[in-house]
Amino acid sequence: MGRAAWTLDSPVTVIKGMGVQKAKACERLGIRTLEDLLYHFPFRYNWRQVLPLHEARHGETVTFRGQVSGQPLSRWYGRKRARHTVSCIVDGVPIQLVWFNQNHWVDKLRPGVVVQVSGKWDAHRLQLTCEEMALEQQLRDVQEMPLQPVYATVSPLTSKVLQKAIWEALEMLKGAIDEFIPADILQKYRLLPREEAIRNIHFPPDKEALRQARRRLAYEEVLVYQFGLQLRRKQLNETYQRPPRSVPRASVEQFMERLPFQLTDDQRKAVADILADLERPQPMNRLLLGDVGSGKTVVAAIAMLAMVKAGYQCALMVPTEILAEQHGQTLQHLYRDEPISVAVLTGSTPARRRQELLAQLRMGLLDVLVGTHTLIQENIQFFRLGLVVTDEQHRFGVKQRESLRTKGEYPDALFMTATPIPRTLAITMYGDMDLSVIRQMPSGRKPVRTIWIRPRQFPQVVAWIQRQVDAGYQAYVICPLIEESAKMDVQNAVDLHARLSQQLKARVGLLHGRMASREKEHVMEAFHRGEIDVLVSTSVVEVGVDVPRATVMVIYDAERFGLAQLHQLRGRVGRGDAQSYCFLVADPKTPIGRERMKTVVEMHDGFAIAEQDLRLRGPGDVLGFRQSGEIDFRLVDLAHDHRMVECARQDARQIVEHPDFAGAEHNPLYRQLVRRGYGEVAPFD
Repeated sequence: MGRAAWTLDSPVTVIKGMGVQKAKACERLGIRTLEDLLYHFPFRYNWRQVLPLHEARHGETVTFRGQVSGQPLSRWYGRKRARHTVSCIVDGVPIQLVWFNQNHWVDKLRPGVVVQVSGKWDAHRLQLTCEEMALEQQLRDVQEMPLQPVYATVSPLTSKVLQKAIWEALEMLKGAIDEFIPADILQKYRLLPREEAIRNIHFPPDKEALRQARRRLAYEEVLVYQFGLQLRRKQLNETYQRPPRSVPRASVEQFMERLPFQLTDDQRKAVADILADLERPQPMNRLLLGDVGSGKTVVAAIAMLAMVKAGYQCALMVPTEILAEQHGQTLQHLYRDEPISVAVLTGSTPARRRQELLAQLRMGLLDVLVGTHTLIQENIQFFRLGLVVTDEQHRFGVKQRESLRTKGEYPDALFMTATPIPRTLAITMYGDMDLSVIRQMPSGRKPVRTIWIRPRQFPQVVAWIQRQVDAGYQAYVICPLIEESAKMDVQNAVDLHARLSQQLKARVGLLHGRMASREKEHVMEAFHRGEIDVLVSTSVVEVGVDVPRATVMVIYDAERFGLAQLHQLRGRVGRGDAQSYCFLVADPKTPIGRERMKTVVEMHDGFAIAEQDLRLRGPGDVLGFRQSGEIDFRLVDLAHDHRMVECARQDARQIVEHPDFAGAEHNPLYRQLVRRGYGEVAPFD
């Protein structure tokens, strides 16, 4: 078969030496085709630049090139294990090479042979303990690079085997690796061509070539991802068209002026964005990001009021029944001077009341319905659904969120979350949505005082809790696991509940994820009513109810939580007028662990904390789906490549919205989307 017959889709078995066993090993690494092989990037590089002997430092890993000057000597330990030595002339100086096992080198290292060796240098003994060796004829191919790639492997594959296979694949596909990034974008950012970038990331001649290769391939990775999001956005906008709506802005302004508090600038900006969306012929698809206590609910209330005034019904879906009751009460209070009817529908709603609400809903007599996932049941029908608001949207699956929208004729959708997500991560995960961010906190709210203590000081915290309970306040005590773990020494929630029940003169409750939903609801309702003084819980209270009398948050083994998670837990207190406190009980053993605790103590901006969490722990932990596969970038670093992500999002949107865009199937980016699933220095540098 001629060279021209090979394609990126050809199986790896076409490579010489890629037998059945190696092909099976490749498959375990997700490598089936030549393209898969070329995109199996090194996870690190060993620096193998040849040094002059006089520049080598004692104890460092160095690389020399010299000529063997004697016969190898071997000392055997059993039949297979051995210590080998041979003398070698490097820069005119005789040194000793030492290596263990790898007995085949004994026959190759004969006097006069030129060899390149890497290993740990002992300047006192003039001895190099070898880790890698290569003969002169090997130095003319891939082995002569100073940057040696190291790959993730499984037996019987090694980094050298993969490196050789990748070299063969590149030779087989020379000139046949298609380019799919538009030429104007390549020129705008001065990106390497695809084939050159792939070659240089596997066989970099120097560090600058490696940087440029990584830069190009990281950009293509995020561009393909954003292309998929923007394509979905375009398809939704073209599929769902409706007559423009007229929002009574004067009525909305009057409602905002009658509020007993001033909206922040961020809230006003979010309201303006939402009202503009409501008047467009394309349904709104907006994500409202807000820190804990930043006032997202009132923004949603204004949006729903606008839709009701325009003649439509609204639905607000929340993850728990107690949150539904709380939101229902909040909306009824905000709308107390408006002719707007609000009702709550959950699994606990009595059958007779449920039938009444459903009848009112069908006849258009009910304006706003608040509920849990019960709202998506088939027998719930709206007269004229215009807006769907989903609170804590990450708690619902995609099908649950979308099914509520099917109950109306292309209703608008507003998704809210109190999880402070860094902007880079937000536009990566939710790039098909418009984004509104509320960073400002309402004036007059006291920040929660945060204190980091060691476990030995916990008895002092217990005494503090007792004084707060005696004064009529309530407390949360949080720990990360609910059962003993052989791998992690984590305080057990059940045991902690038992201890505190003995140590405190208070009503101590228990809440954890293994409890039935109904049981958890009853515990939270009792705590909300003040029937429980101290609630021992796992992080299930992360998204909880407002308990104004709760002034103390104690987080046991705080180093086990992410920074954003700690900030959200802290936000459960401080909802009333009294000063509130958060105690982080932790004894981190690493500098990074101590830095994380200091970050929570010193910072109160949830978005700044989330940015720090992204840098320290990665996107999976920030969003709470570690290794879930939703973000599977190989080269993009969301903590540092934020400008690249912004540029790729803009470029992808321009591509799909260009008048000459002929459709997804005709665009070379689309093949990459299917395959992956998902003048000046470049501006994103």
